[in-house]
Amino acid sequence: MADFFEPAERGVQHASLRAANRRAVLTAIAFNQGLSNADLSRRTGLAPQTASAIVTELEDDGLVTRGEVLRGRRGQPATPLFLDYNGAYSIGCEISWRHIDIMLVNVGSQEIGRYRRDYAYPDATTIVDEAARTIAGLVAALDAKAQARIAGIGLATPSHFGELVTLVGAPAEQVAAWTDLDLATALEAATGLPTTWLNDGNCACFAEMVFSPPPRPSNLVHLFVSTFLGAGITAEHTLREGPTGNSANLGSMLVNGHDGRRALGHDLASTVALGNRLATAGITLPVGSPTEWPWAEWERYVAPWLDEAGSAMAEIIYNTAAVVELDQAIIDSAAPAEIVDRLVAATELSLATLARVGVKLPRLVAGKLGNRAAPLGAAQLTMFRKHFSRDLSDMLAAEEG
Repeated sequence: MADFFEPAERGVQHASLRAANRRAVLTAIAFNQGLSNADLSRRTGLAPQTASAIVTELEDDGLVTRGEVLRGRRGQPATPLFLDYNGAYSIGCEISWRHIDIMLVNVGSQEIGRYRRDYAYPDATTIVDEAARTIAGLVAALDAKAQARIAGIGLATPSHFGELVTLVGAPAEQVAAWTDLDLATALEAATGLPTTWLNDGNCACFAEMVFSPPPRPSNLVHLFVSTFLGAGITAEHTLREGPTGNSANLGSMLVNGHDGRRALGHDLASTVALGNRLATAGITLPVGSPTEWPWAEWERYVAPWLDEAGSAMAEIIYNTAAVVELDQAIIDSAAPAEIVDRLVAATELSLATLARVGVKLPRLVAGKLGNRAAPLGAAQLTMFRKHFSRDLSDMLAAEEG
C-alpha cells in the first residue's frame, strides 16, 4: 500500500475528469428530477456548454430523457431533465446463512423481479447453479436492448461465512466445499455477467442511505439483526468498506452480557441468540422468514432477548460514536416491524444508562427496508460504481469493463 505522503502514482487524466463530470451531471439529475440545463450548470459548477454536451451524451446513452418544454417563465423556455429508469439495470444477489435473495432493479432502484428461498444452510454444491438459473430467468424478462445495459451483479454475503458455515448447523463437508469455491468467480462464469463481492452489512447500510430522505445524515451506523449481526458505517456520505470490505464488522465487538460475561455482539443481538433461548424450552427456530415466526407465542423468551440485544447494540453504537461522529443509528431486521420497533426502544433505553464523556449520541431510527436491504443495496452499489461514483478506481474499472 502506498504511503499517504507519497505522490499519487496516477494523476487524474483528462478522460477521468470527463468521466467525473459526466457522473456529477447524472447524479444531479437523478436526485433532482426536472432540473433544466441552466439549473444543472449552477448545481454542478460546470460551464453551460459543458453541462449541455454531457446531457446530450447521457441522452444518447439512454440514461437521461427530456420532459416537455416549460413555458411562461422568465427567460428562455426550459426543458426539464429526468433520469431514464430504463437506461440501466443491475442485479443484487444475497447469499446468506439462511436464505438466497436475488433482485433485478433498474437505475431508479425500482424492483423488476425478485427471487427468495429460505434454507437450513447454504449448500456450496448447488448454490451457484441455483443463482445462475434464477438470474438467467430474471434477465430473460428484459428485451435485448435492456439486457445490454445490465451493469453487473453485486454478490452480497457475510464475511468469511463459508469457513464458518458449521455455525448454522451445516455438515462438516460443507466447510471443505466452501473452501474450494470462489463464489464470485463461479457466479460470473456461470452468468457471463461481471460479478463483485460485497459484504452484506455494507450493502444494507448503503440501501438505507440511498433511501434516507434529504438532508441525508452524513455519518451513520446501520445494524441489521439477523442470523448474526450485520453492520455498515458511512462517514461524510461515504460507505466505509475498508481494504477488504470488512471494516464495519461491528458484530464482532466485545460487549457485556446480562450474565456479566463478555461476549461478541453476534452472540447477543442475533436470531441465533434468540434460538439459544428457545432451545432451553425444546423449541427450534423454524426454517423460513422471521416475518412468519410465531413471535407472540414466544414472548416469554423474546422479551429478555430484546432487552439483552438492545443492551449489546447500545454498547456497539456508543463505542462506534466515540470513533466516528455519528448523526444517526439505524436498526433493522428481517423480523416484523413491531419487533424492530422494540429493538430500537430497547437500544434507546440502554443508551440512556451509559455514562457519556465527550460522546454525542446519534438519533436512533428503525430501518425501512427489512429483508430487501442487502440484495437491493448490492444492486445499488453495482449501479453506483458503474454510473455514479467519482472514485478514480471505480471510473477506471467502468472504463475497462
